[in-house]
Amino acid sequence: MTQSAAENAAGPAAGGWRLGIITDEISEKLETSLDFISSYHLPGCELREFWGRNIMNTSAPDLDRARKLIRDHGVKVSDIASPIFKWNLPQMPAHDESRDTFGAASFTEKDADKLLHQSFELAHSFGSRKVRIFSYWRVADPEKAYPYVRDRLAQAAELAGKNDILLVLENEHTCNAGTGREAGKLLKEINSRHLKANWDPGNAAMLGETPYPDGYEAVRDHLGHLHIKDVRKDSSGKLQWAPVGGGFVDWRGQFKALQRECYDGTMSLETHYRRPDGDTLESTRESLAGLLKILQDVPRATDNNHRG
Repeated sequence: MTQSAAENAAGPAAGGWRLGIITDEISEKLETSLDFISSYHLPGCELREFWGRNIMNTSAPDLDRARKLIRDHGVKVSDIASPIFKWNLPQMPAHDESRDTFGAASFTEKDADKLLHQSFELAHSFGSRKVRIFSYWRVADPEKAYPYVRDRLAQAAELAGKNDILLVLENEHTCNAGTGREAGKLLKEINSRHLKANWDPGNAAMLGETPYPDGYEAVRDHLGHLHIKDVRKDSSGKLQWAPVGGGFVDWRGQFKALQRECYDGTMSLETHYRRPDGDTLESTRESLAGLLKILQDVPRATDNNHRG
């Protein structure tokens, strides 16, 4: 089968799941990313940064240009992948170290309310109701940070509800809620229909949690969005990103559980894996191929009692 034919056949191979890709994992050029996504007939995309800027720092003309490109490609925006609360907790600043900020390193807690309102407007303008958030840079003892994180996220959820927005909390391994267990505890205690999980099994694996079934069990009743990437150990035993299906995350088991529970929510491939040549587009193609192979065998269940 030629590459073009394989791409055209890949839509049905996604098994009916509402699958998208975080665009900057493919390319900083949004048009290139959308060409790639639409060539596979995937229904969605997630927006974090494009044309060299975080979406929270993007100019109005470029946002208009992005909306037109997305509309012209027939793709839906699943959520705004904001950097909100991916900074130091004021009461317990973390030790300085290099972390992924995706063009948003300058933001701090003083920007939080402004950014929340801005992200709500962005989501609505791109036809979405979801905004991704975090739980502040991880401190030495996340349990001590927990009450502060819980109370602040509860406030944010209340604000989101007033603006017809669903916040999705990503379990980020460099943040205080890094595992399924940690995120699940927060979500259960906050108990807001305006705050759900952005479940990321790969991030949970980076902290030593068994993503499925252990981490998933803690968040399964709170799912709002899903990030898909994989993890493996190198020859020295160090954890590193892998193409989906090329690591130890039990994605087949995870999707079978989602299938049984009739999950109908959005999900995004967040490649992270890079080939030796560093080609982001081809790295994403390799990871997507592994994911689609799994989804061929585990199609989405269709049921009136779906979640997500």
